[in-house]
Amino acid sequence: MDTLRRTVLKGASASGVLVAALAAGLLKPTQVLATEWNKVAFEAKDTPAAMKAVGAATAAESKDLKLTAPDIAENGAVVPVDVSSGIANTISISIFVDKNPNPLSAAFDFANGALPDVSMRLKMGQTSIVRAVAKTADGKFYTASKEVKVTAGGCGG
Repeated sequence: MDTLRRTVLKGASASGVLVAALAAGLLKPTQVLATEWNKVAFEAKDTPAAMKAVGAATAAESKDLKLTAPDIAENGAVVPVDVSSGIANTISISIFVDKNPNPLSAAFDFANGALPDVSMRLKMGQTSIVRAVAKTADGKFYTASKEVKVTAGGCGG
């Protein structure tokens, strides 16, 4: 019984501190901590429009941008993709899936000194080209792509 009382008192005091911080204006729950997102790019219906909205309409192929994805994905709901950039001053990486209803799947921004390396699971409805685009601090865009075959039911064909 004594431990229950202590737990309740700790919770009540923590809640009181939180309410006091809110009232004093130290915490602002309406303040957005994330950066602005590119709504036009994420809502584009084809890859050229999405790449244009990102600013990468004329991205150059680069061997320093490594895109790792399986040749055949048995489950299109969880396709593992890794992207790492050896390009100096990479400030963002975007990942596109050409035949998805909304091709821009993800966009990542990196602060100074951050390692431009991302891993994620993509959802793909059908066989498609997966494309990574890296942006450098001087505004240049580089791309790498790979076709990923999605099998129906994991039967391999």
